[in-house]
Amino acid sequence: MLACAVFPAGAALTVTDTLETAVAALRAGGVIAYPTEGVWGLGCDPDNDAAVECLLRLKRRDPAKGLILVAASIEQFAPWLEGLAPELHARLAASWPGPNTWLVPDNGRTLGRVRGEHDCVALRVSDHPGVIALCQAFGGPLVSTSANRASDPSAMSAEEVQAIFGTTLDAIVTGELGGLNRPSTIRDLASGQVLRI
Repeated sequence: MLACAVFPAGAALTVTDTLETAVAALRAGGVIAYPTEGVWGLGCDPDNDAAVECLLRLKRRDPAKGLILVAASIEQFAPWLEGLAPELHARLAASWPGPNTWLVPDNGRTLGRVRGEHDCVALRVSDHPGVIALCQAFGGPLVSTSANRASDPSAMSAEEVQAIFGTTLDAIVTGELGGLNRPSTIRDLASGQVLRI
C-alpha cells in the first residue's frame, strides 16, 4: 500500500456525505475517485504538489505526460486563463461545457507536475452533473485522469476502482457515469489541431 491515503475510502457513503468527505480529503491533500462523462476518474487539488505526486504514483503514470484539469465552469479557470488573447478565450467558451480538452499556454499558474514536460496545461469544463457538483463544492478545478494504472483499462464502476486501488484512495464519490464512450477530444488552443479523438 502506498502511504498517500489521508482518510479511508468509503464507496457506501451517501451523496451528501460523500461530497463533504471528498472535499475534506481534497483539502487535506488526498486523492479521490469519482465518476465522469465516460470512465471513473482520479482527482486531487491541482495546487497541492504532494497530492499530485501521490496521484501520479498511485496511477503509475509517467510524470512527463502531464495531467488534465477539470472545472465546473470557465470562471473556475480564470487564474489559468489570465493573459489569454480574447479570441482564444472565446474559442474555449464556445466549446464548453463538454468533452473538449484544450491545451492552453501555461501562464505560470500551473504546477510542474500537472504540466509535465509541456509548456501548456490541459483544461476541460465538464457537463457531468457529479463533476460539476464536486468542483463547485471544492471551489475550483480538480486534476482529472482515468482511474486505472498506466496502460490498463479504465475503471467503469466504484467496485472496479476499489479493486484496483484498495484503501490507497481517500474517498470514492458515488454516482453514475455520463454515457460517453470515449475520452475527451484534446486540441491545441493556439493551432486548433486535434491531438486525440
